[in-house]
Amino acid sequence: MIFIHQPAIGAGATLLERRVIDLQDTIPEDTVWLDLIRPSREEELKVEAFAGIEVPTREEMKDIEPSELLYVEDGARYMTGRVLSKVSDAEEPGLAGITFILRGNRLVTVRHEEPQAFRMYTQRAGRSMGNGSASATSGETILAGLIEAVIDRAADVLQLQGERIDRLSGKIFEVQEDPSARNTALQDTLRALGRHGDLISKQRESLVSMERILLSLSATYRTNKAPRDLREDVRSTLRDLQSLEEHATFLSTKIQFLLDATLGLVNLEQNNIIKLFSVMAVVFMPPTLIASIYGMNFKAIPELDFSFGYPMALVMMVVAAVFPYFFFRWKKWL
Repeated sequence: MIFIHQPAIGAGATLLERRVIDLQDTIPEDTVWLDLIRPSREEELKVEAFAGIEVPTREEMKDIEPSELLYVEDGARYMTGRVLSKVSDAEEPGLAGITFILRGNRLVTVRHEEPQAFRMYTQRAGRSMGNGSASATSGETILAGLIEAVIDRAADVLQLQGERIDRLSGKIFEVQEDPSARNTALQDTLRALGRHGDLISKQRESLVSMERILLSLSATYRTNKAPRDLREDVRSTLRDLQSLEEHATFLSTKIQFLLDATLGLVNLEQNNIIKLFSVMAVVFMPPTLIASIYGMNFKAIPELDFSFGYPMALVMMVVAAVFPYFFFRWKKWL
């Protein structure tokens, strides 16, 4: 599917008009942004012929080598990043590769998923893009706006995860008297921490890929003497991104602390169970010794001839069992 974006003046500001085109349609020359979503080979060829670029395949977008993600070819700058996105009907978001291609004053994006950040940007761009100047709808400005939208979305995700982790932290250290409920709560906590940790890890990976793109753009704009406003926007966005990376690192550290605390509580529960079995073994050991002694097949055991020998043995076993129990209670081991 090919979406084109053209500048349009409305209400004293430059808007970005978005519409879809078919294979038989002609792409207008004033198109500043072509957005390819799950394109077919025919659609890729149409855009390649119009923009003078080569659209990367989905497999190429999955490469992790920097030389395969950031490069210049035939006057076009290719930049591939990974953005958090809802992949298919998966319960948890995944990372989707997105390629940004800058050639002249035109931007081409290639993606196979629909991240929330792109929807946020297109809605905002449809309302207003700037003050009516032509530069407000250049490919470089749109690219900067898209990256800023990705970072804004990342900030929302990290803030939401931080709030969830804070609520989870309160539940971890909450005192529960019911052992079964406590065990179930600890298991649920471990699963939740795993989900939060995985999501934050993916978000941080996305931020790192966006940082590579911004650093590359910053170096290019410095060399090419790009407009001062554009360079300042890139630097400001880069500072915001780096602060979010630090926050993501802080959240990862907090999750690790909560994970260690939860595992410590699980170990305490296991120790309590093992301690109970140990106490029971010690309590029943003396009675077992007495029963074993009087169960030996020797004729010269004097107590076997006593008329009160059986009750005496029972009393000795009870006393031998009760004494260790109260001794443990006195030592506060129970």
